[in-house]
Amino acid sequence: MNKQKLREIIFGYRTKAGKRFDIILLLAIIISVMAVMLDSDKEIHKQYGRLLLIAELFFTLIFTIEYILRIYCSTDKKKYTLSFMGIIDLLSIIPTYLIIFYAPIVALIDIRVLRLIRIFRIFKLSPYLRSGHTMQIALRSSRPKIIVFILSVSLVVIILGTLMYIVEGQQNGFDNIPKSIYWAVVTLTTVGYGDVVPITTLGKTVAVFIMLLGYAIIAVPTGIVSSEMSKNRNDKEQLENQEEILEKEEEIIAKDNEILKKLEALEKKIDQLK
Repeated sequence: MNKQKLREIIFGYRTKAGKRFDIILLLAIIISVMAVMLDSDKEIHKQYGRLLLIAELFFTLIFTIEYILRIYCSTDKKKYTLSFMGIIDLLSIIPTYLIIFYAPIVALIDIRVLRLIRIFRIFKLSPYLRSGHTMQIALRSSRPKIIVFILSVSLVVIILGTLMYIVEGQQNGFDNIPKSIYWAVVTLTTVGYGDVVPITTLGKTVAVFIMLLGYAIIAVPTGIVSSEMSKNRNDKEQLENQEEILEKEEEIIAKDNEILKKLEALEKKIDQLK
């Protein structure tokens, strides 16, 4: 099989062979990820650990051969190896080879699930990717506002955490300022610390304030991103309207020119008749 045909199968998805290859590859990825998840269970690992390890080695060998073939038949090898999917393809096989140095790293094989992004291409789900791109643009546009928001919240959390350390003290579980700040963060995000709770009336009052502030803060980043998305949508619609107006103006100008040419031709004919 020549390199061009191999490229069509591995990188192509419009041909039957290319689509079949991608579907088989996606099924292999799903099975290998499920095997890693099952192997994390102690009882399953005890009974089927060896079988799952053999399966993982088999899948890693297949993915390694596939990665080498992708580099081999790629028109621009450097571009592929440094691309997002190229890096993901590499990272999906490295953990297996590092098991001999650190066994728990095998769990990172789950990064293979990112390779399922190709499913958007295979099943023609590109509109969903475009929606994701719209969200990415909105996040990028609102980055300065979000950074200012995070910095402001960080300052508030440091002050409130320190205040709780002063109010409650070490006798009530607030052993130091960093731990108190951590408590303030998890309370502010409505997660709840659990192990440490305020005992004094003043401490409970501060805790209530932090909880209410947490609910108020949730709406801020959502509002920022929503505002940017709405702005981008309006800008896009405005641009489309401007393009439509320009096209209509061009059509009107073309018709006017055509009418002028006809009038000039008619005037010439009248002059000839005279």
